[in-house]
Amino acid sequence: MLFAVICRDRPGHLQTRLDTRAAHLAYIEETGIVKMAGPLIEGGAMCGSLIVLEAESLEAAEAWAAGDPYKAAGLFDSVSVTEWKKVIG
Repeated sequence: MLFAVICRDRPGHLQTRLDTRAAHLAYIEETGIVKMAGPLIEGGAMCGSLIVLEAESLEAAEAWAAGDPYKAAGLFDSVSVTEWKKVIG
């Protein structure tokens, strides 16, 4: 199943994002369940993340999101994990 992980950064925490980026990308690589991902942009600045995962269950997707180094670093103000259906693309 596919899941959309939508994360919104805490205001004023761009440096946290930049400092933790390498660990976040390594986590994506080592877990191997990310199908696509990228930052959300507002006013030309990164302000969150959209990540599409392929996981066995909502619980597995939530566990992946909980293990993200960005979350451990306190970057996110909010995180939602929702089952997603690919229709186009």
